[in-house]
Amino acid sequence: MLRDTHLVETEIKSEQVFKGALLDVRRDTVRLPNDQTSIREYIVHPGAVVILAILPNGNLLFERQFRYPLHRVFIELPAGKIDPGEAILDTARRELREETGYEASEWEYLGVMHPCIGYSDERIEIFAARGLHPAGGQILDHNEFLEVVELSPAAARTAVWQGEITDAKTVTALFWLDKP
Repeated sequence: MLRDTHLVETEIKSEQVFKGALLDVRRDTVRLPNDQTSIREYIVHPGAVVILAILPNGNLLFERQFRYPLHRVFIELPAGKIDPGEAILDTARRELREETGYEASEWEYLGVMHPCIGYSDERIEIFAARGLHPAGGQILDHNEFLEVVELSPAAARTAVWQGEITDAKTVTALFWLDKP
């Protein structure tokens, strides 16, 4: 935006610090708006999707999954990484099918969220899936373990307020249930 030019930082040099199977860590030297320089370290991420999977009874599908960085089990909405060249709707369909064993007859794109703007370029595309029907069981990735659970929207909101759901993509996506 033209009115934001006084806030923009400009890349002078970019260095790859680490390249793993998922993460690409960068260290950039930038020119600040006051003409000084600084260092910005961040993670390049391929992006992901999250799905509000709405069952015919109005409840939502969630997953219970152990997340190693925090060494605990989290309650999350179905979600997953966008593969190179994959359309985001195709990612959402694939992840819903693989992780929950369900397919949906109706899809709605809701928006995007950026979970870690201070240290990553990750974006998470938010979808609603309706007309859910079982499609023959989960197709989990190798070494992926999760349980599918069903919660009402009210129970999910309560779980957020009680600190039982703390995952940012899940909390953000739940806001879309109140879309006017």
